[in-house]
Amino acid sequence: VPGYGDSPPVEMALTAQGRMAFLDRVLQELGMQRPVLISPSMSGRFALPFLLAHGDRLAGFVPIAPVGTKDFTAEQYRAVQTPTLILYGDRDTGLAPQALQNLQHLPKHRVAVLSGAGHACYLDKPEDFHRALLGFLRQLK
Repeated sequence: VPGYGDSPPVEMALTAQGRMAFLDRVLQELGMQRPVLISPSMSGRFALPFLLAHGDRLAGFVPIAPVGTKDFTAEQYRAVQTPTLILYGDRDTGLAPQALQNLQHLPKHRVAVLSGAGHACYLDKPEDFHRALLGFLRQLK
């Protein structure tokens, strides 16, 4: 995610509109047609504005306890028709419950909880994570 960790800051990433445009540009540059967008943690600041504005351009969405879910209303979430797998570890007691509370308004969602996993559930329980993800991807076909 630009501006986090050791990555350089990106001017356009300062606003939700700019972050959405940045992600749009990345997807265009990669030539991606209806990708599945996987959004762990801080990437929610990019993925959520994109989902709400351009969810129809995604084949699916996989939020993993993303930040920024409270920035949008239940009505905004209800308007999104993108198939969604809400994924989190049951030991993530900080961000995951808040994200779930907001994301459960997405009409085409299902939830996968990884037992014994924390915030970075894909690192804590990689086999369980991949099993849930692959099951979701198969269902999209």
